[in-house]
Amino acid sequence: MKSSEEKITEVANSVRDLLIHKNAAYGDSALKPVAIFGNADPIVSLTARIDDKLMRIKNRGLNDNTEDTVVDLIGYLILLKIALNDANQK
Repeated sequence: MKSSEEKITEVANSVRDLLIHKNAAYGDSALKPVAIFGNADPIVSLTARIDDKLMRIKNRGLNDNTEDTVVDLIGYLILLKIALNDANQK
């Protein structure tokens, strides 16, 4: 049986790998949006995406169909933390 620490490491690594893959696939658009249709900064854009994910969970509940939404939410929260850190360094 895996320890809690091993489970945390496994899930965190899985989220990290997915986030890095999606960031490369989308061209770092979460932290450096191209702003074709809008001009919101990364923090505003990320919080909007987080709201969307939370609304999906609220409307559909937590189940097999929303498990990916939870992972996406974790990823967006990590990106939000990075964006907040970047904003504080300016």
